[in-house]
Amino acid sequence: MPINFLRDLAKRIIPTWRQYVTPKLLPLISTIPIGGLMVAALSLWGFAAIADEVLEKETDKLDTSILLTIRELHTPVLDRIMLGITFLGEPEVLLMLCILAIIALLILNRTAQTTMLAIAGFGAIALNYLLKDLFARTRPALWERTLDVTSYSFPSGHAMISLVVYGAIGYLLASQFKAHSRLIFSLTIFIISAIGFSRLYLGVHWPTDVVAGYAAGIVWLLACMLSLEVWQRRKSVSVSASQK
Repeated sequence: MPINFLRDLAKRIIPTWRQYVTPKLLPLISTIPIGGLMVAALSLWGFAAIADEVLEKETDKLDTSILLTIRELHTPVLDRIMLGITFLGEPEVLLMLCILAIIALLILNRTAQTTMLAIAGFGAIALNYLLKDLFARTRPALWERTLDVTSYSFPSGHAMISLVVYGAIGYLLASQFKAHSRLIFSLTIFIISAIGFSRLYLGVHWPTDVVAGYAAGIVWLLACMLSLEVWQRRKSVSVSASQK
C-alpha cells in the first residue's frame, strides 16, 4: 500500500516538475559558477579546520615561531610603512570606503551592485565581531607592540573585512572596466595581502588569525558575488523569455 501511494504521488509530481519548475530552474542552475562554489566550500572547510586546531591550542607553537621570525625583519622605516598599510584595513576606513562606493553606485543607478556591496561590507563587519566574541582568543604578546588593540584576535578583522570590501570593490571595477581587470585584481590582491602581513609584522595577530580571516572572508564574499551573478542572470533569462 505505501509503495502504491508513493508511485501515484511521483506520477503527479514529476510531470508538474517538468512542466513548470524545470524550464525556470535549469537556466539558473546552469549559470552558477561551479568553481566559485568549490572555492567557497574549500574555504569554509579550511576555516573550520583552523578553528578546531585553534580551540585545541594545536597551533600555538607554529604561530609563535612564525611571529618571532617576522620580528627579525623589524626596522624603524618598515615599522612606519606597516602602520600605514594596516591603517588601510581599519574597520572605520573600510566602512567609509564602503559607504563612498555605495553612494557612487547609487548615483550610477546600479541597484543590484549597491545591494551586494552593502550586504558584503556591513555583513562582514558584523560577522567578524560575532566570530571574535565566539572564539574569544587573546592576542599575541611576544614583544612590546607599537599598536594598541583591545578586541579579541580570532579571526583577524583586518584580513577578513579588507578581503570582502576591497574584493567586492575590485570585482565591481573589473566587471565595469574589463580591459583593466588583470591590473585591478592584481592591485586588490596586493592590498589585501599587505594588510594581512602588516598585522603579523606588528604582532597584533597570530598567523592562524589572518589565514582564518581570509578563509571566512572568501566564503562571505563569494556568497555575495554568486548571489549577484544569479540575480543578474535570472533577470537576463526573464527578459529573454519575455521577448520571445
